[in-house]
Amino acid sequence: MTVSTQGLELKSGSRAARAAVELLSSMRFSISLLTVICIASVIGTVLKQHEPLNNYVNQFGPFWTDVFAAASLYNVYSAWWFLAILGFLVISTSLCVARNTPKIFADLRSYKENIREQSLKAFGHRAQAVVDGSAESAAQRLGQLLATGGWKVKLQQRETAAGTGWMLAAKAGAANKIGYIAAHSAIVLVCLGGLLDGDLIVRAQMLFNGKTTYNGGGMIADVAPQHRLSERNPTFRGNLMVAEGTQSSTAILNQSDGILLQDLPFAVELKKFVVEYYSTGMPKLFASDIVIHDKETGEKIPARVEVNHPANHRGIEIYQSSFDDGGSSVSLRAVPMDGVAKPFDLEGVVGGSSTLVRSKSQDAAPLTVEYTSLRVINVENFAGEAASGTDVRKVDLRAAVDASLGAANKTTTHKDLRNVGPSVGYKLRDAAGQAKEFNNYMLPVDMGEGVPVFLLGMRESPAEPFRYLRIPADAQSSMDEFLRLRAALADPRMRERAIARYAGKAVDSQRPELAQQLAASAARALALFAGAGTGPDGKPMAGLQSVADFIEANVPEAERNKAGEVLVRILNGVLFELAQVAREQVGLKPMEADDKSQAFMTQAVLALSDAPLYPAPVALQLTNFTHVQASVFQVARAPGKNVVYLGCALLILGVFAMLYIRERRLWIWFTPNTSAGAGPDSTCEATMALSTNRKTMDGDREFEQLKSRLLGLKE
Repeated sequence: MTVSTQGLELKSGSRAARAAVELLSSMRFSISLLTVICIASVIGTVLKQHEPLNNYVNQFGPFWTDVFAAASLYNVYSAWWFLAILGFLVISTSLCVARNTPKIFADLRSYKENIREQSLKAFGHRAQAVVDGSAESAAQRLGQLLATGGWKVKLQQRETAAGTGWMLAAKAGAANKIGYIAAHSAIVLVCLGGLLDGDLIVRAQMLFNGKTTYNGGGMIADVAPQHRLSERNPTFRGNLMVAEGTQSSTAILNQSDGILLQDLPFAVELKKFVVEYYSTGMPKLFASDIVIHDKETGEKIPARVEVNHPANHRGIEIYQSSFDDGGSSVSLRAVPMDGVAKPFDLEGVVGGSSTLVRSKSQDAAPLTVEYTSLRVINVENFAGEAASGTDVRKVDLRAAVDASLGAANKTTTHKDLRNVGPSVGYKLRDAAGQAKEFNNYMLPVDMGEGVPVFLLGMRESPAEPFRYLRIPADAQSSMDEFLRLRAALADPRMRERAIARYAGKAVDSQRPELAQQLAASAARALALFAGAGTGPDGKPMAGLQSVADFIEANVPEAERNKAGEVLVRILNGVLFELAQVAREQVGLKPMEADDKSQAFMTQAVLALSDAPLYPAPVALQLTNFTHVQASVFQVARAPGKNVVYLGCALLILGVFAMLYIRERRLWIWFTPNTSAGAGPDSTCEATMALSTNRKTMDGDREFEQLKSRLLGLKE
């Protein structure tokens, strides 16, 4: 039997209706739909699904973002057109199977023993020979021989002009045709399982039961019933976040235009969340020790949920999806970046916010601090040589800091993995609603530059990497030394004292005119560094850039390098004396003039130069925290799962049957031997032919073996 690609042909109805039915039930239509689904699946795999809209705008731009959104490419697998294609594929493939299955079973029952003798001579595999015995006895003997070899045999007696002839019809490998039914039925079952476990049922409830998505905020318990799905919902897949020591019974189903709440017949309480890490800092194990509280019986069922080891209750699977912060409390020290105001303490909870009230002398509107994350482990790769003097505004832990600091999974020939300690993430939002994101490390990090540094990161948008300001740590592993130096730089009187001390030490006391000249140069350099210069746009400039701009504007090009070296040497010397003056003012002993102090001052100069560019009035330094973990579960009632498993099993069996089982049919026509000298029952003439569904070398080999075994012909 040859499977036709044509569909059902109705004998009544309009021409358009008959053509539509024929197309819908044709195999070519099914293959076309399957091709479209494959292309859509590729799009859904390449393009991240269910991301925030801003991410798509940053990646594709406003125009293409709207185009892709109109085509539902951000939620391909729940798009109406994808579900419609799946539905048509189920119908089309089912009609194909229904149309061809009766023909296949009829073909399985048929031995095709009525084939004509002349037709055997047209086969590619054919042979003729004279065999012993009458036609009847030879047919029965060879039929029994084939039956012992796994062939199914049927004999047919025919009357011919030469006498009574016998047709032996045999077949083997009929499971090849069963493979066709199994493979195509598998497609139907897998698509049905996808429809059952997809958004089809949820969308039907939104269409017919008045359910709508929710876009507001507030408590889950206060959400109206029209945004909630019943506990008897036959199929759903949602997320459930539970913090340690709390319980939750409402899952969240993300939709393209909001969320739906799914009430569960039980509550999940998280007793403890366990996470183990590899040496690279990547998580090795997620596990949640939970207690399931059944609402109907009140039973408390302890369970442990791990990745790929879900818990099951009332037909709902509870999978370990990920983990998050469960509302950790953090203690922060707000460090003013202007060097004038005093540091102050701040308390917050991750996921919450607080108002940052700046100095009363400042007229700027208050800022809102939004606490976004707390990471207690940050494993980074420190392999490579450190490079000092780089632009710290371009430092990025993920992209590597001058080959000294990189992501833990960075491919290098050598890895030096270290845990650099906790970090806190937060956003500062102004009155206009504009926010900048910050990520600051709690402990100073030794980057191989002679002095550990505090890393203060920021970025304008999530699409950008973090840029880090590096502030050197003092002997007490704090920022106090740097903050004293920053405050002294902002105080004109402290600058004058430092300049006088520097000029007095650098010039012989017997040459006061040189001391005055040096003091004037030092005052000019220090004032520029502190912020006395202005840029091309008229705005105040500070740091090394201000000094460089002054040299470029006032020194001939041929002398700029020499002048720059002199000014930088003077600036470093004055800043060292400024640090000594700041220490004396608070009663500390002077700083030793050794390599350690030199390394500190080198990094301090860079940090002082970049501090005015820090886009916030304060930096929040993490001082203490109470870590609270939360586990993110995926809860799913998936009745289509078993249907998909059955479909996969049938698909495997069907593919193997079609590829590795060869359907063969064998015919042998026996007629009395009418040649001269032959007895009527001593011999007979046999004509053999073999048909296979695929022409292979195995078929050729098998036919030669059958010729030798049945007809006695040599290969």
